Amino acid sequence: MSQATVTLWRPVGPKELELIEASGMREFPPRLPDQPIFYPVLTEAYATQIARDWNVPASGSGFVTRFDVLKSFLDRYRVEHARSRAHLEYWIPAEDLADFTWAIVGQIQVTATFGKETAG
Repeated sequence: MSQATVTLWRPVGPKELELIEASGMREFPPRLPDQPIFYPVLTEAYATQIARDWNVPASGSGFVTRFDVLKSFLDRYRVEHARSRAHLEYWIPAEDLADFTWAIVGQIQVTATFGKETAG
């Protein structure tokens, strides 16, 4: 019997994507010291907005990733509203990211790419 999963998205820049690819599309890299929270988001539209509007200006390109996570793991955390009800995300403490990785079912997929030549 399969366990229930929740589909989440995460906007990433090119450096983070390289690390995800190096893991075989199985895990997100550890957080940096100034990044105490890992925040996967609940909608593709929100992830797209961040990838396009924040990652592209910051690093030249942005990517939207999609992945499934065990619902039983996510039940430990509440959904947070980041500025508006349309901006929903989980706040996973950096020290819980290894457990989060174990709760990913299948591979992380890139669903959209944005860059100076692809913006729009």
